[in-house]
Amino acid sequence: MIEIPETSREDAGPPRSGASVSTAEVMVWFAREVLPMEPTLMHFLRSNWRNKDDIDDLRQDVYLRVCEAAQKEFPDHVRPFVLATARNLLINRARRERVVPIEAITDLDVTGIAMDVPSPERAAIARDELRRLQAAIDHLPPRCREAFVLGRVEGLTGREIAARMGISEKTASEHLAKGIYAVAETLHGEGVSPGGKR
Repeated sequence: MIEIPETSREDAGPPRSGASVSTAEVMVWFAREVLPMEPTLMHFLRSNWRNKDDIDDLRQDVYLRVCEAAQKEFPDHVRPFVLATARNLLINRARRERVVPIEAITDLDVTGIAMDVPSPERAAIARDELRRLQAAIDHLPPRCREAFVLGRVEGLTGREIAARMGISEKTASEHLAKGIYAVAETLHGEGVSPGGKR
């Protein structure tokens, strides 16, 4: 357990710009201002990070970053500073998890693990399916085609489709539904109605 010397709030106030802060001052400030926020911080981390096994490590990383920043200058508003620090840490971790190191790819080549390369037959089938899909899209009425491409190819939401096309969301949704139905009917001939019923 860390012993915290008794000081008043004024004694451990924010240092002036450029002034360094002693470790003891940071410890007092941390115990008084940051540690009482731990339940809030833990709730934030649990709510925003999918791997619950990482939560304790993330908390420690937040504390480390907060203390490092406090050694230069105490933040004026502690709660927003701590939560912003936590948010930035989560963003950085998420980015890092999505990046595949180049070494991992070269190691796979060295080990001789087969890549998932489609056979010539699979490639021919895929090209045929793409041609059929393009033909189905080309046969849609112009507004229906535009809504379909915006929604299914570009990934826009109904609101974004409506804004881009200059129509209401309901009309955009109707165009999109008709396009999906027509393409599915052309490709699969399943007899599915626009409402999803057979």
